[in-house]
Amino acid sequence: MPSDRSYMRGDYPRPPTTALVWLIAAMLATFVLQLVLLSPWLGSSSTLPDLLRLTVRNAEQGRLWILVTHGFLHSTGNPLHIIFSLLGLVLIGRELEPQLGARRFTLVFGGALVTGAFCWLALHWRTGGGYIGPSAGILGLLVVLARLYENQRMNFMPFFLFSVTMQPMHFVYGLAAIDAFLLILYELPGSPVPFGYAPSVHLGGMLAGWLYFQFLHANNGWDRAASFSLPTWLRWPRRRPPAAATPAAPARTRRATETLRADVDRILDKINSQGFGSLTAEEKRTLDDAKDLLNQR
Repeated sequence: MPSDRSYMRGDYPRPPTTALVWLIAAMLATFVLQLVLLSPWLGSSSTLPDLLRLTVRNAEQGRLWILVTHGFLHSTGNPLHIIFSLLGLVLIGRELEPQLGARRFTLVFGGALVTGAFCWLALHWRTGGGYIGPSAGILGLLVVLARLYENQRMNFMPFFLFSVTMQPMHFVYGLAAIDAFLLILYELPGSPVPFGYAPSVHLGGMLAGWLYFQFLHANNGWDRAASFSLPTWLRWPRRRPPAAATPAAPARTRRATETLRADVDRILDKINSQGFGSLTAEEKRTLDDAKDLLNQR
């Protein structure tokens, strides 16, 4: 019930667990499952991990879940793989999720994984092979973060080797240039890339992040359907109800409070789905009015 909302207790509600935490937990749980299944005590069974990997054979057999599940697998022989993946996800996610909200943050990550997977399959359909790792999703989030703060200088650690301060889009351009060079030098001719590097996956993830920001986030593309309304001349005319007698002051106050509750409910739902940064100035004033009302009680 609206009266059970925590804002009626004088504090704005916050989700107990963020999407970033859920993603990290899912990756850690999957990694532990890989270690258990591949342990010699269980016969080193790789059946399940193989069904989750991004491979041409899995795609040919219609296992479409690999477009996403490959992003939660990591190399069990190289612990640096999962360490660097989680570090990158944390450093980017803790800044980006409050701006996008949990739903958009998760969808951008998943959309970048899928786009990177399609790019990899397009280049490896004949040569085969396999790929695992969340690089496409992380780089997709990085591009969105860079576009949001493109005029602000930030500290970056390329490949976690050294620190450099620059505008975020310049860092993205540098990564894209390296990936494009390796793509032309190795992947396009069909040669294996050193260290299991996958430029096509990285560029696909970056492309997904850029497309999201360019056509959805910057232009409020996901908000258009919700805010769409027919022009006045197409709307069905409504009969105005007869004017009611002026209610007593307590009734007006009670009705105003109920209206304020409904507005705050709607705003809180928007914060949970899209982040605090999506609020308009009027919606922020409504939250301030609600807090002032609570302080008067």
